[in-house]
Amino acid sequence: MAALTDLVQALAAGSIRMIDLTQPLSERTPILQLPPPFANTPSWKTHEISNFDDRGPAWYWNWFEGGEHVGTHFDAPNHWITGRDKESVDRVPVNRLIGPAVLIDKSAEAASNPDYLLTVDDVRAFESEHGPLPAGGWLLYRTGWDARAADQAQFLNANETGPHTPGLDPACARFLAEESPIVGIGVETVGTDAGAAHSFEPAFPCHNFMLGAGKYGLTQLANLAQLPPTGAVLVVMPLKLVNGSGSPCRAVALVEG
Repeated sequence: MAALTDLVQALAAGSIRMIDLTQPLSERTPILQLPPPFANTPSWKTHEISNFDDRGPAWYWNWFEGGEHVGTHFDAPNHWITGRDKESVDRVPVNRLIGPAVLIDKSAEAASNPDYLLTVDDVRAFESEHGPLPAGGWLLYRTGWDARAADQAQFLNANETGPHTPGLDPACARFLAEESPIVGIGVETVGTDAGAAHSFEPAFPCHNFMLGAGKYGLTQLANLAQLPPTGAVLVVMPLKLVNGSGSPCRAVALVEG
């Protein structure tokens, strides 16, 4: 109980801060666009039920519709064919939804090259400076892409050759899935894979390797610039959707100071 009491007191005193890593979810939220003949997720829509009127004089409420993978959202292993027999979002153990987080910042590189890919050498260089990736933790990958989140065209950054957004190269995705002790990776982009990942071998390697290894993805994060390289704790809470392949979620980081 002492640890929990200390945590509550530290939060109240401000010595531990809570940083909201979640993008707003609305009709304006950018969504992934797949080319024909593939089916696309619908955008998010909110429908009013009543608003202190004849439909409900003392209450305001809405109903909503949208895909599992819209806005800041969690990818469960069963989202991808390599993990199709693994956990759905409702079966993810809650102790894997809270854990230490490290931040690798490649925003400068992504600013000059929107197709920038994180490499194993990048991860090794981070470990040489800050220590090993945390067991049971998360790797958060900052590219500065959250600054584009209010504009779908800028966020997807597509031209005649397809979308151009940063991600991981195949070797790095495989390394994080098969050799690192982390449980998931979080990014600021629309998905955990790079915009050009459809042309990689294998295609969409972050989805292929991470979800196939029973690990997780977390996308469209905000405010990663406020996190230190190490020392943060990530709390991510998706909806407990039965047999769901993922869910919009609220992601929060706890940091000292």
